Amino acid sequence: MASDDLWILGIHMTKFGKHPDKDLVDLASEAVLGALADGGVAMSDMDIIGAGNLMAANAGVGQQLQKQLGQTGIPVYNVANACATGATALRVALMAVKAGEADMGLAFGVEKLAGAGLLAGGSRSQDSGTWSPSGRFGAVAPVDGRVGTETMPGVFAQIGMEYGQRFGGTSFELFARISEKNHAHSVLNPLAAYSKRMTLDEIMGDVMIAYPNTRPMCSANCDGAAAAVVVGGTKLRTLSLEQQRRAVKISASVLTTDPWEESCQILPDVNTLTRNAAAQAYEQAGVGPEDLDLVELHDCFATAELVHYDNLMLCEHGGAVDFFESGATWRDGRLPVNVSGGLESKGHPIAATGIANVWEVATHLRGEAGDRQIEGARVGLTHVIGLGSACGLHILERAA
Repeated sequence: MASDDLWILGIHMTKFGKHPDKDLVDLASEAVLGALADGGVAMSDMDIIGAGNLMAANAGVGQQLQKQLGQTGIPVYNVANACATGATALRVALMAVKAGEADMGLAFGVEKLAGAGLLAGGSRSQDSGTWSPSGRFGAVAPVDGRVGTETMPGVFAQIGMEYGQRFGGTSFELFARISEKNHAHSVLNPLAAYSKRMTLDEIMGDVMIAYPNTRPMCSANCDGAAAAVVVGGTKLRTLSLEQQRRAVKISASVLTTDPWEESCQILPDVNTLTRNAAAQAYEQAGVGPEDLDLVELHDCFATAELVHYDNLMLCEHGGAVDFFESGATWRDGRLPVNVSGGLESKGHPIAATGIANVWEVATHLRGEAGDRQIEGARVGLTHVIGLGSACGLHILERAA
């Protein structure tokens, strides 16, 4: 039977960082076992798996996970959608439940990226270990023995600079202050790859990757995994009162790609595809940006965070600088953004990020975020951008 309401029953993320003692399947297993335990269910209760991995996308990581944890014969969908991979895996499970093909679904994203340098904006020779910055948009696979020869920093640097040119108010220091906020937030997150507060001078004085983004203003590639168990409302109501109490409602789940354009598109249109996703999500959930209590957005670079304030309609069009300057996005502000530390300090194991963002918001809605808890949080939004291009967006609500 098709389900009109969808819920996160269990969710978990590993600590992000370097895990030289664990392979891809070990990390995925840790996240999945944690999500199953959190939801009070077992692998045998799952009817479908959405498995997300980008850098080993042809390896069938979903089947590998089952060989480690227990094969049950259920369908496995291995997905890769750039940085939206985890959000896409989650949507696979959600759509199966919504369609009535599954009572419960499992979604996970996993990546081994420590030292890869893909989104950090440079090249690292596999022979010498030397690193040199590169701000061009292009290949993200190994080329001629080098990893990440041409990467994303130039794309998002241009997007941030274009926003400043159109609406004014931006500066090198402004973008650095966004990064300063996220690194400050990470101090309270024990699962973040980096939990070190950085001064504005430290951020601005670090290695320049692609102006105006220095190294601390770029997403931190690392190892990690995140997983979620999803369930329909009809099935949820047959479970224990404790399971029902901790369940988090998924009010909206949206995936968009670049719209058709008459002219040749030079840069991925992260603005339009995000705005389209946000409009659909708000309508689907029956809420507006004014109803949000926290947001985890895709701050792959500090410049990206600024433009996505606007794209997600957290402020009036053209008003992202004033919105940030108001202090709204700090943990104690009107609408906290990236209280986890964001991709810049929590880390960005690509395929895991979409579900990790959901974990962060769900944890606050449950009132289980500890020292970084946003008090009274009832509604939250998560957002990821995968250049290719794809935008995954979810709106979550606390159980009544």
